[in-house]
Amino acid sequence: MEEKIYDTIIIGSGPAGLTAAIYTARGAASTLILAGTSWGGQLMLTSEVDNFPGFPEGILGPDLMTKMRDQAVRCGAEFKASDVTKVDFSKIPLEVYSHEEKYLAKSVIVSTGASIVWLDAPGIKELIGRGVASCAPCDAPFYKDKKVAVVGGGDSAMEEALYLTKYASEVTIIHRRDAFRASAAMQEKVKANPKIKILWNSEVVEARGKEKLESLVIKNNQDGSSQEIPFDGVFIAIGHKPQSEIFVGQIKADEKGFISVTGSHSKTSTPGVFVAGDVMDAHYKQAITAAGSGCAAAMEALEYLDSLK
Repeated sequence: MEEKIYDTIIIGSGPAGLTAAIYTARGAASTLILAGTSWGGQLMLTSEVDNFPGFPEGILGPDLMTKMRDQAVRCGAEFKASDVTKVDFSKIPLEVYSHEEKYLAKSVIVSTGASIVWLDAPGIKELIGRGVASCAPCDAPFYKDKKVAVVGGGDSAMEEALYLTKYASEVTIIHRRDAFRASAAMQEKVKANPKIKILWNSEVVEARGKEKLESLVIKNNQDGSSQEIPFDGVFIAIGHKPQSEIFVGQIKADEKGFISVTGSHSKTSTPGVFVAGDVMDAHYKQAITAAGSGCAAAMEALEYLDSLK
């Protein structure tokens, strides 16, 4: 029996991948979404999403992703909650594997996202979405006139803290060293802001709260002392890890693993392979920018498919 060759296989199922699927399917390209067993991306861990256009009352993250999936399927995309374990982009058609299953495609859109590096401390993961967060532009309005903390010492942590000062009454940066890694300009802005306090040489060792975050236990890593401080929220800003391991040797990426774009919005170093979303975006990391890049990747994939005719 002849193996089916899809016009496009989309690897990943966050806002980038599902938006791409809507566009490729509506563009009359046979589309397979290999969504992963934990599909939907970071928004599946988010409660209220208040900054995605079209939802004036806000929407729960999982509800938004379910609507995107259902729209992609209604447009004609095939959806499989399967994990991609290997790819071979040296062959034509392109090969994508989910364990022993092999899928063939004329083009591939990589939209595997990036995972947040969470603190490995009791209570952190249990309170994600209930006071533990990772995106100030997404969640800062929920902390108006409240007391929040930011964990980290790089530019991302500085940006989170500065953004939070627009809403929170007080922002405390908790950093495990005695100096930030952030650029001098960012440090100056933070240190000059009267709403921001800094706890040097300090680490969060526990997040406490029942229904939501109530306090953090913070250890001074110089003298070993600990204190419990009330907080309404804590934003973790210690990094993102792009989900690009399976593409090593197949498409070019930078030193941090973010997939490189060559010559346009979404083309990679390998012909027929396109990229969208947080796996290539080390800066914005927003659902709407991911969705926009998914649109661009799909349109460029459709142009590529037309060129093969």
